[in-house]
Amino acid sequence: MRICVYCSSSEAVDGAFLAAARSIGQEIGLRGHELVYGGASVGLMGEVARAAKGAGAQVTGIIPKRFAERDLVFRDADKTIITDTMAERKALLIERADAFIALPGGFGTLEELSELLTCMQLGDVQAALVLLNTRGFYEPLIALFEQFYALSFARTAYRALYHLVPHAREALAYIEAFRAVPLPDKWFPARD
Repeated sequence: MRICVYCSSSEAVDGAFLAAARSIGQEIGLRGHELVYGGASVGLMGEVARAAKGAGAQVTGIIPKRFAERDLVFRDADKTIITDTMAERKALLIERADAFIALPGGFGTLEELSELLTCMQLGDVQAALVLLNTRGFYEPLIALFEQFYALSFARTAYRALYHLVPHAREALAYIEAFRAVPLPDKWFPARD
């Protein structure tokens, strides 16, 4: 299975986040899956790629030209795709993956996650999505999602689009057991 991992390229983060990235990479490799990710050699991206490769996974990196020109490419990837834009990179990450894991990250990770959830909500993507909740990282985002449901900006059935786990093994177990369920249409009837 091709598993896309969204994560940060920051090297300034707490070591617990770097360790979580290594754990995800190791689990992907040990379980015989392929890693598809943002292609960088730094931060959580570099950790997940090195760990996946070290555990025997095929690694595909998809990185924009502007980052490749800064020499941020993970050189040990089995395949590297250089895109012209971030938008092209995001589209290829979704297109080339069978399942998704979001590790902690910043604005870029949030943007990727939001675009994926939107595609899933519209029925364009049917795949497992796991949020790795290292040190409670995703709890504020889940609280925001709950606000969406409470105020009818999203259907409560869309809680099925994502799964929150604390550790790498649970993330991979969920992905391997995942079966898509039918979800209601995005649009609500108008209120009186």
